[in-house]
Amino acid sequence: ENPSFELNAALLSRAQVMVLNRLDDAALEELLSRAEAFYEEPLPLDDDARASLRAMADGDGRFALNLAEEVHALKPAEPFDTGALVAAVQRRAPLYDKGREGHYNLISALHKSIRGSDCDAALYWLARMLVGGEDPLYIARRLVRAAIEDIGLADPEAVHQALAAKEVFDFLGAPEGELALAQATIYLATAPKSNASYAAFGAAKRSARDTGSVAPPAHILNAPTKLMKELGYGSGYEYDHDAPQAFSGQDYFPEEVGRQKFYVPVERGFEREISKRLAYWHKLRDERET
Repeated sequence: ENPSFELNAALLSRAQVMVLNRLDDAALEELLSRAEAFYEEPLPLDDDARASLRAMADGDGRFALNLAEEVHALKPAEPFDTGALVAAVQRRAPLYDKGREGHYNLISALHKSIRGSDCDAALYWLARMLVGGEDPLYIARRLVRAAIEDIGLADPEAVHQALAAKEVFDFLGAPEGELALAQATIYLATAPKSNASYAAFGAAKRSARDTGSVAPPAHILNAPTKLMKELGYGSGYEYDHDAPQAFSGQDYFPEEVGRQKFYVPVERGFEREISKRLAYWHKLRDERET
């Protein structure tokens, strides 16, 4: 397991970290050869079954040796073919630790595959997580996050699809409800992508932190009391529904800040339409300021 999840930086700096990678096919074959040397006889497998045994080990040397031990103990009259091997031994459980590095690696792979518009890869990582025993509701939450972070207003339906998948899974449970997660994954992966809302809100928060003590302009302040009215609260406010095209063009930013531009829609999906609206209002604002 990755020690950085358990040890702080001070301890890690004093330790030698060894990375244990999954074994490749050649390394697994070497282990099988060592097992045969130990048993002083070949394993009862034909060539295809031998390759299948290595595939079943899925990079795990200990499991490969366990399989070799099982096969040797069975002592069949004829070497196993692939079908007989699969029927005779247990298949290795998928390598997946729901609480550790595998958990975060696979959810990252799913999210990035969706972001990269690769629905087949996204389905693969979704299946890997579900087969490995991941909580489907954890996956559903990540699908909602991907919908608002990487698709946004390029396809406003995306977040509804993700939320609907969660509701369907709650209603049906597994395994039928897993299909709803798969369908939502396909929808998100094939939807037009935009992180414009995500980027805009990040920029707005940075500006808010820098100017957090600045008051709103007086004309958009509420004036429920006589004193507030005397102080100019609400003075000069134009009710947009009474303006031509229902657009007054007033500035709603603090005077000390000035007009800012945070949201820049992309030319994909529904944001193309939003871009046209913003350009129209910008034109009206310029006309009314001149």
